[in-house]
Amino acid sequence: MPSSASSHTAPGAAAGDAHGLGSYTVRDERDETIGLFGRNREDFSQRYHLTRRGKIKRLAQIASIAREFDVMHGLTPVRLRLMLEALGPTFVKVGQILSMRSEILPQNFCDELAKLRADADPMPYVTVLETLSREYRRPIEEIFDHIDATPLGSASLAQVHRATLATGEDVAIKVQRPGVRETMAQDVSIMRSIARMASRVVRSAQVVDLSGVVEELWETFEGETDFLLEARNLGEFKRFCGSYAYMDCPRPYMELCTEHVVVMDYVDGISVSHTDELRADGYDLEEIGTKLVDNYAAQMLDAGFFHADPHPGNILVSGGKIVLIDLGMVGRLNQRTRAVLRQMIFAVAAQDSPQLAEGLLRFSGAKTDPEDYASLLVDLDGIVKEFGTVDLAELDIAQFLASLTQMAQRHGIAMPSSITTVGRALVTLEGLLDEFIPDVNMIEIISRHIASGDTLPGVAKKELATLGAQGRRALHGSLAALAESRIAMRMLTRGQLRVNMELVGSQEPFAMLSDMVNRLTMALIVVGLFVGSSIVYFAGMKPIVFGIPVVGFMGYVVAFVLSAWIVFDIAIKGHRKKRR
Repeated sequence: MPSSASSHTAPGAAAGDAHGLGSYTVRDERDETIGLFGRNREDFSQRYHLTRRGKIKRLAQIASIAREFDVMHGLTPVRLRLMLEALGPTFVKVGQILSMRSEILPQNFCDELAKLRADADPMPYVTVLETLSREYRRPIEEIFDHIDATPLGSASLAQVHRATLATGEDVAIKVQRPGVRETMAQDVSIMRSIARMASRVVRSAQVVDLSGVVEELWETFEGETDFLLEARNLGEFKRFCGSYAYMDCPRPYMELCTEHVVVMDYVDGISVSHTDELRADGYDLEEIGTKLVDNYAAQMLDAGFFHADPHPGNILVSGGKIVLIDLGMVGRLNQRTRAVLRQMIFAVAAQDSPQLAEGLLRFSGAKTDPEDYASLLVDLDGIVKEFGTVDLAELDIAQFLASLTQMAQRHGIAMPSSITTVGRALVTLEGLLDEFIPDVNMIEIISRHIASGDTLPGVAKKELATLGAQGRRALHGSLAALAESRIAMRMLTRGQLRVNMELVGSQEPFAMLSDMVNRLTMALIVVGLFVGSSIVYFAGMKPIVFGIPVVGFMGYVVAFVLSAWIVFDIAIKGHRKKRR
């Protein structure tokens, strides 16, 4: 949804050059958007006026819509998308999250859910004016000289109108629909309760993963419904854009922003989806796409603060600048997460499975210890062989992230929701490029950005930090080993130390050795019987049978039987090996 711009024609200009990347710093103590898990559920219910009666009423509405779409007899991808749109903004958001989770839904469902957009019928103009009056608690004529009755865009969460301030500035007003915040809070609360009950009844990976989807929705809920947070995001991103001549975003008017209203600069620009208009105004599409992707890499890997919903409606070109609007959804990556992301990107490029495994385990925390590390490496070998050997232009990001997530899930490795946010944003951006700017390859640009950031001082600094961390781990490991060896020596001197040793894969060689010893023993016995019987024969001991002493005759018979058994055993086992 356009939050602060129209699709009017902008003055023709070529995109500018970038300024230096090192002049901008951001806070990196926080990770992702602000979540709600730290709050007590009772506080959450009180804050959004949630009641049992309201939940029951909402459940009845959900059941009625589900019956209308006949969910008991199955859903096609299109019907599922239409049902989620009918259920409202919360379920639209769930569908958008599920579109990135191919380990939960089949790929054809994910492809259809990716088409979900939060468009909605316009809110009555009278409702907009009433909401503004209620928020400002004073006549809106004191603030706005004029407000257009026709909205620039209307979504299930909010509506945008162009206006002129009493002081003369041209602005866009984003007004939240009355009651939508409480409805979304109610929906999230209901879904979280259902997911929690389902996880107790059915212990399956899909239920656990579905719970993760609800948790992710719960985390991002407040960030999207508290417009003061969006206004602060605009201010922070505006400062970030100050380091780039070709990037911009609307400036918020913080004194006029509330939890339900955002007032920002109006941007008259061309959407990146209108490629014919961009060409007509003299813009180079490849340059736009290249600079957009390079800046996106800087947002994620350098600043750790990025636009999380880069669909065509949120990207405009105006006055020679790429303008990102609607920062209701942003992602935050702390320094540690960014370092691990870089490590994993290089590991895939170098086809280094142990390095990729280390990155995954760092995501899960230091205490993560997979039960079968060898199996983890084998699975990662498959991933790096599949994706690390293809040409960058042929790399399918969505498939790569889905494969990595599914593999991590099988091994009990928890991927942070920030990575899901990154993946969803990259897939959205990749889809935009494929559709409107197909000549731009996103992965190549991101790789070049990472490589260009590795200057000699930067590499030296990273290497020193890595060596310091590894040295610290080695020191602690050595001290721990000394402590363990002291205990072992004490037990050894007291005769309390026992050693259990197993040679993995040694069963077959030992079995072959055992057969060889048995055959050699039998051969020695056979030789002894033949020699002994021959001595008895020449001694002429009585009684005699067939001209041979009885004792010697019996020795010959036993020696012959044992010889035949040895030959037969060798022949049978040799035949079995050939059949294998």
